[in-house]
Amino acid sequence: MPVNVWIIFAAAVVTYATRVGGHMMLSRMRSIPPRVDAALNAVPAAVLATLVAPAAVSNGSAEAITLAVCLVIGLRLPMMGMFAIGWALVVALRAWGL
Repeated sequence: MPVNVWIIFAAAVVTYATRVGGHMMLSRMRSIPPRVDAALNAVPAAVLATLVAPAAVSNGSAEAITLAVCLVIGLRLPMMGMFAIGWALVVALRAWGL
């Protein structure tokens, strides 16, 4: 088998093991400690930051402006509203050449 297949298989096994291991560990606890709960609540924001930050830094001013606007309107509007406005804004700014 090619090396790529083994790499994909190994990544799948490691991903599965971490998910099952985390579930098994948390299922054995009677209650989740506050620090673990706080860490688990921070995961979605951390993942979103790792996906969004490179776009703001490496793409251009249209993306940076859109991210700044979405940061502000995200505090006031529901998530789908923020996504819709952000999408429309980045399309408009790219059309204007920013």
